[in-house]
Amino acid sequence: MKDWQANKLMPGAIIPKSGTAREYKTGGWRSKAPKWNEEKCKQCLICWISCPEGAILVKDGKVRGIDMDYCKGCGICATECPFDVIKMVEG
Repeated sequence: MKDWQANKLMPGAIIPKSGTAREYKTGGWRSKAPKWNEEKCKQCLICWISCPEGAILVKDGKVRGIDMDYCKGCGICATECPFDVIKMVEG
């Protein structure tokens, strides 16, 4: 570490342009998927706030579904739902 110099490092992890995440559908490698029960949903939006991928679809202040193209199956939405409306299932 004594000889380490930041200006001698090769650049890495370069992002050539912003806003490219939507170009890459990342939900295909999940092993579990959330199953949302629309009829029992209380529209508290805790799942939406908790989702690290922004995969909970909300329109006019209400959950409308889950974007499976980007959901990675982490299960945070199901864990955080206080009404047990989201279950993780195989797929």
